[in-house]
Amino acid sequence: MGGLDVLVFYVPVADTDAVLAALFEAGAGRVGDYDSCAFVAPGRGQFRPLAGADPTIGHLDQLTHVDENRVELTFPREIRAHVVAALREAHPYEEPAFHVLENQA
Repeated sequence: MGGLDVLVFYVPVADTDAVLAALFEAGAGRVGDYDSCAFVAPGRGQFRPLAGADPTIGHLDQLTHVDENRVELTFPREIRAHVVAALREAHPYEEPAFHVLENQA
């Protein structure tokens, strides 16, 4: 069995629970005898959609600010592709901002 990875992503506040539910369904957020584990912190994201984008929020060539949450949760490394696919499917943005870290513990 492989180690744990950590998924970090940013999501509009109103969409956080729905995205987390999809990730928990995909197998993320389990730590020992606990499930649905995540860390959520508020912040403000920004982006400017460029030509060719189809933004969910905002308009082409205009800087947009959004109240978002930064979310972190762990998952078994062997389901990484499944978890990332669940994030992409559930996230409201055309291009969600996220990164995956390999936990070395």
